[in-house]
Amino acid sequence: MTNGEGAEAEVILVVDDDPDILRVVQVNLSLHGYRVLVARSGAEALSLVESQRPDLAIVDLMMPHMDGLELTRRLRADPMVTALPIIVLTAKALTSDKVAGLAAGADDYIVKPFDTSELVARVKATLRRIQEAREVSPLTGLAGNTRIQQEIYDRLHAGTEYAVCYIDIDRFKSVNDAYGFARGDDFISALARSLRRATIAAGLPPAFLGHVGGDDFVVVCHPDQVKPLTTKAVVDFEAAADELYDPVDARRGYLELTDRRGRVHQVNLVTISIGVAVSTARTYRHPSEVVAVASEMKSLAKKHQGSYVAFDRRVERPALPNQRMPETDTAPADDLKP
Repeated sequence: MTNGEGAEAEVILVVDDDPDILRVVQVNLSLHGYRVLVARSGAEALSLVESQRPDLAIVDLMMPHMDGLELTRRLRADPMVTALPIIVLTAKALTSDKVAGLAAGADDYIVKPFDTSELVARVKATLRRIQEAREVSPLTGLAGNTRIQQEIYDRLHAGTEYAVCYIDIDRFKSVNDAYGFARGDDFISALARSLRRATIAAGLPPAFLGHVGGDDFVVVCHPDQVKPLTTKAVVDFEAAADELYDPVDARRGYLELTDRRGRVHQVNLVTISIGVAVSTARTYRHPSEVVAVASEMKSLAKKHQGSYVAFDRRVERPALPNQRMPETDTAPADDLKP
């Protein structure tokens, strides 16, 4: 669940035996768009967790019968909610209490009495951090779709110029078919490293790199950074890919694949296609619009031989009164092959 306009509110479970604390936390979190569940004991909290599946729990350490440490340990031991983010509340500012909460499995802590603005800020930060951690690709370590969308959204609303590059590997299936998925993962990892080196080399402002999934990646950068960044990525990846092929395939420059009927086909070695959408050409209102155009340009790039970068150069033209918007023009893509 996500918090925001048109989305279902995130659910926060607050566990405290003090009704005044419960009321203050519930009111303040509700004002910030969260749906708040309250429990006055550890046992009540465990029952709620089974039926409600909250997105985050705020747990008081000092409670009778089952204290916050024990509740945190039980939540961490439950495979259904083991990844539930937990913030513990403690009335003591002692380091030992903070350490005990974190050692039990808490993600953060707040000392009572607390400022409500700090509480809300820590809830937001913990939810964001956990969401991003869940979406990080286990193969490449790069941020996933939510972080990619947020990066584009931030640049779109900042009013600064930006470009979105959509990248994937051409004929990637041939690698899996010839060598298996483990070798295919090596090619994906090689592309991730090449793109990372290219984004770092692009300098300032910092370029962003995300992993959509499979062999698909997204780079968000300034328009002036696109050409040097993609040129470096292409050269770097093609050199890295050459080292991943079996020597015989690398020497002859193609793969030999046998289909189900026993026929042998020659398949060219992998390259990459990159589609680029730029904010200077047209006005985008949502990140999905930018990604769609970049993806469209990537499809255009795939129609060309070798690694290729296709820029969207279509420019919006204002429509005259009572006149339909004319069709946009498309300029040829830039071939970056040496």
